[in-house]
Amino acid sequence: MGYVLSPYKQAKAREIFNLFTFLNSISWTFIAASTVTLFALRCHASSTLVGIISSFAYISYFFLPVGKLVCRRFPIVKVFSAAWILRSVGMVPFIAAPFAAMAGRENLALVMLVAAVAIFHFFRGVGMVANNPVLNFLATGPDKSSYMTQTQVINNAVGMFSGFIAAIALGGVSSLWMYSLIAAAGVINGVCAGISIGKVPEPPPEESKSGSGFFSVFKKALADIPVKNFMMIFFLVAFVSGVARTFIVVYARDIFAQGDGMVSLYSVFGSFGSFLIGLCIKFLVERIGAKPIFIICTALGIFSLLMLVFLHFTQETAVIMFLALAFLLVNFAFIGAENVGQTYYLCLIPKEMMLDLGIMYFIIFGIAGAGGSFLSGIILDTLTGFGMTRILAFKILFIFLSIMLAAALFLQRGLISLGALPVRDALEVIFSFRDLRAISILDKLEKSEDTKKEHELLERLHENPSPLAISGLLERARSPRFATRTEAFDAMRSQQELNEDAVRALMNDIENHPYTTAHQSAHILGSHNCTSAIPLLRKSVHSDDYMLAGEAMIALARLKDEESRGEIEKIISDTRNPRLQIMGVETFGIYKSVHSLPVLFRMLKADNPPPYLRDEVCLAMANILDIYTFYYKLILKYLAAPEIAGALAADEAESALEYFKSAFGNVRIKDKSINAEYELLKKAAEIFPYCVQKLVSDPEHDAAPLSRLVLNFPTYMDCDTKALVFTEAVLQDDIRAFQRIQLLAVQWAARMLRLWTSHIKEKL
Repeated sequence: MGYVLSPYKQAKAREIFNLFTFLNSISWTFIAASTVTLFALRCHASSTLVGIISSFAYISYFFLPVGKLVCRRFPIVKVFSAAWILRSVGMVPFIAAPFAAMAGRENLALVMLVAAVAIFHFFRGVGMVANNPVLNFLATGPDKSSYMTQTQVINNAVGMFSGFIAAIALGGVSSLWMYSLIAAAGVINGVCAGISIGKVPEPPPEESKSGSGFFSVFKKALADIPVKNFMMIFFLVAFVSGVARTFIVVYARDIFAQGDGMVSLYSVFGSFGSFLIGLCIKFLVERIGAKPIFIICTALGIFSLLMLVFLHFTQETAVIMFLALAFLLVNFAFIGAENVGQTYYLCLIPKEMMLDLGIMYFIIFGIAGAGGSFLSGIILDTLTGFGMTRILAFKILFIFLSIMLAAALFLQRGLISLGALPVRDALEVIFSFRDLRAISILDKLEKSEDTKKEHELLERLHENPSPLAISGLLERARSPRFATRTEAFDAMRSQQELNEDAVRALMNDIENHPYTTAHQSAHILGSHNCTSAIPLLRKSVHSDDYMLAGEAMIALARLKDEESRGEIEKIISDTRNPRLQIMGVETFGIYKSVHSLPVLFRMLKADNPPPYLRDEVCLAMANILDIYTFYYKLILKYLAAPEIAGALAADEAESALEYFKSAFGNVRIKDKSINAEYELLKKAAEIFPYCVQKLVSDPEHDAAPLSRLVLNFPTYMDCDTKALVFTEAVLQDDIRAFQRIQLLAVQWAARMLRLWTSHIKEKL
């Protein structure tokens, strides 16, 4: 059984690994990368030899099984450290090679270079066997993908700046001895990197079944369809990447006659592209998944290759800008595809097979990259040997690579998602400022250990809703701090959509956390139309937690659960809890059922109602009668000055009559059927002020005239049932005396008259 580092030890180990990454990146830039290719070209190496030299970087992966055998006898970290030191020392012949070239022995210089590169990559292959287990061990935790990408960001950032230093050195001094100085610096940094990696903790040994050798694991892995599909796709991507990133250097030298310093400078732009994609992956991979980024990088790779095929410039400034962009895009696309491909692969394979399948990954990578580099060099030299121009040979090569990459892009659709977003949704996130800002807030929230900062970030998530925020909010909803949990639920309420995990978590909260946050969860489920929660919400309306019961009622109303309405009416009629009564009244307003009006009228007549209950009852009635917005404005005026209730009612009546008069004026209606209806409307509009005056100003509050008026409204206005129920209630002595009800009745009748007027007007 493996162990896990404590947070403190993990942080210290990551610091050491980051230092190793820093030193190793400098070393790689100075004694590998484009530096070796440029020196070979200075010694007039053919494209075939350049391809062979470049292929060593991939052939090194073939020595991973040797590293595995060594790791059976020695600790894996010690093997890693020793191999890295020997790797760097093996490049000592490269330090001497420039002096041989300056003496006119270019062939000897190339032999020394090839020997140094071969030794370098042999020990690199032996040591690389430890890379995945060590990195996977240090990355254990919820930020696994993010940390893996962070190491790549460090590597690319340092490579960019060290590449810039190399560009200055090679551009400012034409003598070959500068290559010796750069190589010496690379060797020193490589040795230091090897020493530093030896200080990280030893990862636990893998638990493997007895008798399961590497080849049996390899065979078993390829029998797994998802792994097999990935390997096929990755082979194509790695093949094209190995060619593109190597021969774009040759392309710049041969086609555009760029010097060593300029090509090194373009390599800095390439490193900048690698740095940018590293940042993008680190920022996005935890939120949208590895698969869509893998696909997007592959598509960008096709674009970058086609750009090299169809674009060509002769003006110096245009050439510089074109090559800088080309190096940037090629590295952005292919380094991104390689890095996120590895992240995807490590999430795809089981942990107990990490070492063996990690070796398999690098062997596939090595076969593809080495084969691509070697074959491409031969293809270029062969096409040139047949009399084809150098630029046409490159165009044919890049077209062939584009076709291979297009095939990989087609096959990527079949990759399992591993929880990632679809590509379309991922692109929406990438081009959505709101979603990107939410990701940024979530990243800060995950690192926050200060409650004040945590509160501020949760408020910002509330103001910046995004589906990507759900996972982070669910994490905060499990905080030991009550205030943080409530703030997390508040932020979740503002989200436009909830995923299945969120719905399950909210339902679990209702069942297990009454009296605390359960009512918030009920509110969220209702406002997000989560119909699967209806059975649980029905049960919750009987909860002793009155806040939960009230929010469950409101949620059921929002979910249009008519079966629960009768039960809610019974609960509200029986309860004496003021808050539950008010929430129940709000429920009836949401249901908008005229059959709930009798319950509301009974609540209105109750003795000593709690504060604001009667206002809530009247607002609920207004909602049922579809005049909520109009009545709310009217009730605010009334509450500010209750003595003007009569004047407010009279204004409504006069306004409705004026609306009728302005709609028709002196118009003559020829259609007899319309004219008959018009006469009924005219009579109702003219008598309306009198009916209002009898209800409001008469000492007896005579509601009969207004009741007769509304009962004569035409049936097509869909107000007959409401009119019947409402007028019966208004006719009751203990109801019609309420000024709120008087205003409600008047405004509803005025609204109906306006609608009736508009309907007849449309017929003319």
